[in-house]
Amino acid sequence: MASLQSSIEGILLIDKPQGITSHDVVDRVRRTIKLKKVGHAGTLDPMATGLLVILVGKATKLSQYLMGLDKTYEGTILLGQSTDSHDAEGVVMEITPVLPLSEEEVSAFMDTYLGDQYQTPPMFSAKKIDGQPLYKLARKGKTVEREPRFIRVNSFQLLRWESPEIDFTIACSKGTYVRTLANDLGQKIGCGAHLTKLSRTAIEKFHLHGATPLAQFEVMSLEEIQSMLIPSYQAVPSYIL
Repeated sequence: MASLQSSIEGILLIDKPQGITSHDVVDRVRRTIKLKKVGHAGTLDPMATGLLVILVGKATKLSQYLMGLDKTYEGTILLGQSTDSHDAEGVVMEITPVLPLSEEEVSAFMDTYLGDQYQTPPMFSAKKIDGQPLYKLARKGKTVEREPRFIRVNSFQLLRWESPEIDFTIACSKGTYVRTLANDLGQKIGCGAHLTKLSRTAIEKFHLHGATPLAQFEVMSLEEIQSMLIPSYQAVPSYIL
């Protein structure tokens, strides 16, 4: 058994459920395969679901490269309510009536976020300032200055408009806070908004349809887990290895 465990190395695609952190997923994978050297390549908020790329063994060295890949998400934005966290887990700060809008008008507002831009990380985030995660300061009611960082939105498409809800898909660069885009979109429309649902569907060539639900993964045998591992050489260019 020990020799089989030692051979478990590579990349796992896990479908993260709602309500737990990405670190929780890593811990549960560690317990399942009984190996300590496990990491992930791109955090998902507890509210978010979907594709989490898990790195096992020597594949943990690929983290920085894989974290830099573009991501694709699907989600829902609720117009008319702003929250302090920019998503449904936060406290509602303001409620504003939503004026009548056509699909074309909503799409036009979304199009203004296409391309290169700078985005200020939200206070409710894991980003650290002076070693302190921002969300810990936010929970104490503190707000500190955050440096805007470069992001890129490749596409931001309307899937459904049924006031006050917007279903969308977005393809964007690493470090993009989709919930902050939702908040900013609401401000631009003039009624406020927050993110109510988010699922990561792809990280470049890795797709959610190839991922295993976490609960299913936890009852798999080591042989089954080994068979689903993606070798490092299939995931990154040879010069990275």
